[in-house]
Amino acid sequence: MRLPVLVSFLIISSVEHAASQNAYVRLGKQAYIDGNFKAAVTQLEKGCMIDSTNANALWMLGYSYYHSDNYLKSITAFTKEIAITPADAHAYYYRARAQYHLGTDSQVPAEKEKYLLGAIIDFTKAISINPADTKLTVFYQNRGLVYKDYAAFKLQTNSRFYDRRRGIDALKASIADLQKVLDSDGNRSDISNISSLIDLSKEKLATAVGHH
Repeated sequence: MRLPVLVSFLIISSVEHAASQNAYVRLGKQAYIDGNFKAAVTQLEKGCMIDSTNANALWMLGYSYYHSDNYLKSITAFTKEIAITPADAHAYYYRARAQYHLGTDSQVPAEKEKYLLGAIIDFTKAISINPADTKLTVFYQNRGLVYKDYAAFKLQTNSRFYDRRRGIDALKASIADLQKVLDSDGNRSDISNISSLIDLSKEKLATAVGHH
């Protein structure tokens, strides 16, 4: 008699866990849709603890962390989601944005370099996965901004991380990415800002290569 009772208990427990997981994810999804990201995090964390292989829940959790300014946890969630769905360009995109925030905010040079480079790698991966994405100009624009900041970081002559060649290469990459944005959509509302960024990077490039 004990074996059937044990089997029944396991089945009931499994169903209860699945139901709980569905309830947490369902509540988290609704909060996510409503833009209540802190509430979404609360529910989705519980859902992902029960089922750590739910890629949709992990994606919503990573996105909700991102919009709650918890960039480290956003990176962790998207990393887990990418391990399940490695061809998800938008997961790389948001992980890159989270890393960019951390790199921009960090006052520790080694961490700044780590996160800025991580953002460049992830934006590049997102572009390579889906080069026909309708939001591709956004990918290029964001990568161009990271390249610009990475160049400024590498061209600080008073830093042990100074590297003129990498700084120059990053400036060239930034200009190329931002130029792609201009060439693909010349009617953007922020077009003048992008043009200004390109001009500024060109000036810095001229200085870095010794033309100024």
